[in-house]
Amino acid sequence: MRLYADRPVLRTRQLTADLLLLGWAVLWVLVARVVHAAVLVLAEPGVQLESLGRSIGETMGDAAGVAGDVPLVGDDLSSPFEALGETGDGVAGAGQGLQDAVHTLAWVLAVALVVIPVGWAVVRWAGWRLGWAREAAAADRLRTLDPDLELLAARAVATAPLPALAGLPAGTGAAWRAGEPTAVRALADLELHRLGLRSSRSERGVDRAQLR
Repeated sequence: MRLYADRPVLRTRQLTADLLLLGWAVLWVLVARVVHAAVLVLAEPGVQLESLGRSIGETMGDAAGVAGDVPLVGDDLSSPFEALGETGDGVAGAGQGLQDAVHTLAWVLAVALVVIPVGWAVVRWAGWRLGWAREAAAADRLRTLDPDLELLAARAVATAPLPALAGLPAGTGAAWRAGEPTAVRALADLELHRLGLRSSRSERGVDRAQLR
């Protein structure tokens, strides 16, 4: 499949569009990375909360073990420490949950910042580039056969801007209706020019050179 036009002007526009799309994608990936890192800063309180909860849990667990060793009243003495230890574990769990929520938010924002703007650009770019590629491939097939140049000529008559049609030699329309090959080629070349492709004359010149 043809990717770029033959004519320098359109080919330059296509290359520019491709590079702009690539640059746009890189830009939003960098923005997403910055936002991801910034959002992760919000997880720091969760880290500290988890650390505090674990510290309380471990300290109260040790205290409960020591209190449990006291004869006769060990169980009664250890119960408050065990309750405090469970509370510390709950605090640690809450800190971990906060960190998980922040990490999830950071990834969701980062992915959204890449997918939405880049996806929008890709859709617009693909519509233009793939549409041109389909038209160029069809035009390539039509311009290789003289009878099918009539189709390219008819397309030019139907869709070419009036200034472009007015720039053709006088009598081109009447000559085209009469089937004059020169007029057919002139109109066909107008459509090929719109697509940024070589003229039908250039194509036949290349074919003849190859045959020699």
